[in-house]
Amino acid sequence: MEKIKLTEHFTLEEMARSQTARKMGLLNAPKPEHIACLKVLCQQVLEPLRLAVGKPVIINSGYRCWQLNKRLAGAHNSQHLLGQAADIRVTSVAEGREWFAWIMDHTTFDQLIWEHRKSSYWIHVSCCPDVKQNRHQVLYR
Repeated sequence: MEKIKLTEHFTLEEMARSQTARKMGLLNAPKPEHIACLKVLCQQVLEPLRLAVGKPVIINSGYRCWQLNKRLAGAHNSQHLLGQAADIRVTSVAEGREWFAWIMDHTTFDQLIWEHRKSSYWIHVSCCPDVKQNRHQVLYR
């Protein structure tokens, strides 16, 4: 996949990268409408977060084709399928809480979810292409 810059610090390649897709031989290639949504997500949430924290923001999962989403047991209506969501890797609970609070207080988002499984924590964030439609929904799972 091309190294298309969506914003200063985020590329299309990293927003669609998936080791699971690679292992399964899936082409996880977003269409132009997904790329447009990924750009909005990067502009409205991810790039402002990156600038605020002053260090790289690593994306565990961004765009997902439906086969990949199914393999990962994602919701059938996941915003990842539309290019509207990303899961952000955090290195500690403290960092995650700090970043979560910053996103909540300083960005326009649709959903912001603090997620964890066993001892792994991450932040799920989504943003609608029409930012006026964002629900500002905050969840803890």
